[in-house]
Amino acid sequence: MEEKDSNTKTYQFGTKAIHAGVQPDSATGAIMTPIYQTSTYVQEAVGVNKGYAYSRSKNPTRHALEENIAAIENGKYGACFGSGIAAIDCVLKMLNPGDEVITTNDLYGGTYRIFKTIFEKYGIVFHFVDMLHAENILGYCNKNTKLIWVETPTNPMMNILDIEAVAVIAKANHAMLAVDNTFATPYLQNPLDLGADIVMHSATKYLGGHSDVVMGALVCKNDKIAKEMYRIQNSSGAIAGPMDSFLVLRGIKTLHLRMQRHCENGDKIARFLAGHSKVAHVYWPGLESHPNHNIAKKQMRGFGGMISFSLVGNQMSAAQEVLKKTRLFALAESLGGVESLIGHPASMTHAAIPKEEREAAGIVDSLIRLSVGIEDVVDLIQDLKEALK
Repeated sequence: MEEKDSNTKTYQFGTKAIHAGVQPDSATGAIMTPIYQTSTYVQEAVGVNKGYAYSRSKNPTRHALEENIAAIENGKYGACFGSGIAAIDCVLKMLNPGDEVITTNDLYGGTYRIFKTIFEKYGIVFHFVDMLHAENILGYCNKNTKLIWVETPTNPMMNILDIEAVAVIAKANHAMLAVDNTFATPYLQNPLDLGADIVMHSATKYLGGHSDVVMGALVCKNDKIAKEMYRIQNSSGAIAGPMDSFLVLRGIKTLHLRMQRHCENGDKIARFLAGHSKVAHVYWPGLESHPNHNIAKKQMRGFGGMISFSLVGNQMSAAQEVLKKTRLFALAESLGGVESLIGHPASMTHAAIPKEEREAAGIVDSLIRLSVGIEDVVDLIQDLKEALK
């Protein structure tokens, strides 16, 4: 791959999404980054190569994607993994037995599971805290606090946490701050600019955008953190393959356009649900009534297409009826694709969390989560109207 002279860091988001990290192929001039489906590379002599020796360590397709994701997150270093959980696994492997992690009490069930069932038995201590007010963290900070893990918006309650305020607390306690930016995407929010040390993405979701790939990513600016990140990525080997890297690289090229429509549709659907007689509560940070709406306005450039809502009477049977009746909203795990999805957190994405803890965080039996796609919003609203009858 030949090098470009232009510096994409100075460009606007849409331009970076399309051009950062990629160059025309030097062999053919192909404008799309080739899929380097190879495990190894011929060396000119012992220890003399063209920057690639073995694809677990570095692959040209993955490398282009890692550069691209780093650029759109305003970071310096990017690393891609076989899944979002594999990316989280990498961050946790930067810790040692006895270290403590403060995290939110409302987070993705898979994150909760890896914290509790994998790393807790290796001596890492986890504190699950209501972070709606950043000062709630202070009572859990001590000399063993090494990581604060944040989701914002949270999954599935769409809570908004003040990244800047949490970053101040993290730095005062010499702890890393990692932010799961999956729901917001780099188009709507850049945690590194707000003081975070690491940004994590389930690239499976909005970055890929087409429900056809599973991948995770980390981005940072700090040289020391980056060195650890790459050491663990290479040593553990939970890497993203070249075909998957190609698909996400392609998906990012339209991220800004897709997110605009996700946000527009999300706004209309959230307001429709808020006015429906059978809906008890709507959780979407763009609603003026949403807790920490002002913080969302401060740190985000839009409010996204993820919405949760609960039903009047809070009956699981009522939720199941709605889930069965939608036609355009497909009942499925995951989110962030061009098509709309509907899910039931208590029995699907968050089933790994004990019922008492789920309900304490607001994940009640009637809670329904929507990933609003980019279809015509009139059709999506009609689909929900029919399902709520």
